[in-house]
Amino acid sequence: MLINGAPGNTINAEDRGLAYGDGVFRTLRMQAGRPVCWERQYAKLQRDCGSLNIPCPSALVLSSELQQLGKTLADGVAKIIVTRGVSSRGYSPAAQSEATRILSIAPATAYPADYARAGVRMHACKIRLGHQLLLAGIKHLNRLENVLAASEWQDRDVPEGLLCDVSGYVISGTRSNLFMLRGNILYTPNLSRCGVAGVQRERVMDWAKQHGVTCKAADFHLEELVQADEIFLVNSVFGLWPVRELAGYRRTQHPMAWKIQEWLNDERH
Repeated sequence: MLINGAPGNTINAEDRGLAYGDGVFRTLRMQAGRPVCWERQYAKLQRDCGSLNIPCPSALVLSSELQQLGKTLADGVAKIIVTRGVSSRGYSPAAQSEATRILSIAPATAYPADYARAGVRMHACKIRLGHQLLLAGIKHLNRLENVLAASEWQDRDVPEGLLCDVSGYVISGTRSNLFMLRGNILYTPNLSRCGVAGVQRERVMDWAKQHGVTCKAADFHLEELVQADEIFLVNSVFGLWPVRELAGYRRTQHPMAWKIQEWLNDERH
């Protein structure tokens, strides 16, 4: 682990990331000691920092530190945390602050191979996500809703849960973005009120554009989702998982998901 570029695993107890969740993060794959889809990942980090008015470390500094970590574990999962830094008590941020950056790497979780082919079962979470337009789409450090959602089930054969918002609209998985196919149109939840707009979501939307497939960000309920021809989940760690079972939805074939999965596996896109 690197704290502001130096090896270590401790931060100042007055850091605003710890006190208030005042910061953002990215989680990404490392392959052969290098970050996967780095330009996209950094663009998201920079955008999220900008939304919270937190100084974003340079791409050069972060990529150099990721490669330094990659020398200790060539293939794994890296995490970048950027907080507003240390300040005195009180919610109001200082006019100027020095951001704290925390980089770590860990072995990738060994998921069953059939998750990517046969698909996964999902739990329909009871918790509902609140609306905050200023934070919508941002991967900020306050993930308590996701923590509570992930505690709702204990079945190890169910690796992901479905999150809806307070209006009943489908938003995402607890750690993934979601797509559904109905007819010839791909739909992904509207994230203008809550949720995280991830890199893999962006890549799937780019795939659709390149292949002439209509893709729409839209509001839809669980009742509409389970009528889909296909449902699949994406994130930067596991890639793409088709959904085979969710609240009455059952599918064994996932031709569109498999096609997109093959494209996503090529990190050049």
